[in-house]
Amino acid sequence: MKQLRLLTALAAIFTLLLSLQATAATFTFTAIPDEDESRLVERFNRVAAYLEFELGVPVKYIPVKSYAAAITAFRNNQVQLAWFGGLSGVQARLAVPNSQAIAQGYEDQFFKTYFIAHKNANVEPSTEFPKAIAGKTFTFGSKGSTSGRLMPEFYIRENLKQSPQEAFERVGFSGDHSATIAQVQSGAYQVGAVNYLVWETELAAGKVDPSKVKVIWETPNYPDYQWTLRGDADQVYGKGFTKKLRNALLNMKDKSLLKAFPRKSFVAAKNDDYKAIEDTARAIDLLQ
Repeated sequence: MKQLRLLTALAAIFTLLLSLQATAATFTFTAIPDEDESRLVERFNRVAAYLEFELGVPVKYIPVKSYAAAITAFRNNQVQLAWFGGLSGVQARLAVPNSQAIAQGYEDQFFKTYFIAHKNANVEPSTEFPKAIAGKTFTFGSKGSTSGRLMPEFYIRENLKQSPQEAFERVGFSGDHSATIAQVQSGAYQVGAVNYLVWETELAAGKVDPSKVKVIWETPNYPDYQWTLRGDADQVYGKGFTKKLRNALLNMKDKSLLKAFPRKSFVAAKNDDYKAIEDTARAIDLLQ
């Protein structure tokens, strides 16, 4: 009997240790570096604190240097969750079977890209695609950006009937939307493609000089940013974790947190919402 009680006690202790280990497992996430890094670190460290309180597990934000690095970290399970753009989210979910888009910003249901131009480009704002940009110098954002590369390149090819390299005198990739604005404003490039929310945020913050750079065209709407979660989250963090995480994101009401994205709220998302993005990427050979 003593031996049986001892075995029972040891089994209980072992079960408790496993439970404590699971509880202590750190939940990590990252985000595509679409803006200045210092802003991203400040924003997502606050998001980590919010999620840690809501989920009851340690949560850590891991910054990365590129869109490709965000996808690699997700694929290698260095992070379990990521704030991706439309294209990078598609790429990540293709790389990690059973991963899923679980939430997107309200605005991400109908996102858009601004084409911006330096005053010396002599291109006027229009509701029609600005074919006068042909022959100018042009900068995208990151090579993996939906709003800074995928969608603008699609409309360039559709309207100019040429690849960007054929249509423009010189093509660049700034790396992020803030850099795109700075490069066009300085005249380093005559025209560029930028995430409309970053433009509006920097304009409101006084970081855009309207006498030097202006919006000349905006694309039709398309789905963009989303939170994507690995499919094994419930196995690692406990049954119902995915639902709990989704609810935490959908119930994020702190205006200072939302303003940092900037989004008015988060809404539910699913993989099929981004089928058009995948189809567009395949159409211009950005997906293998």
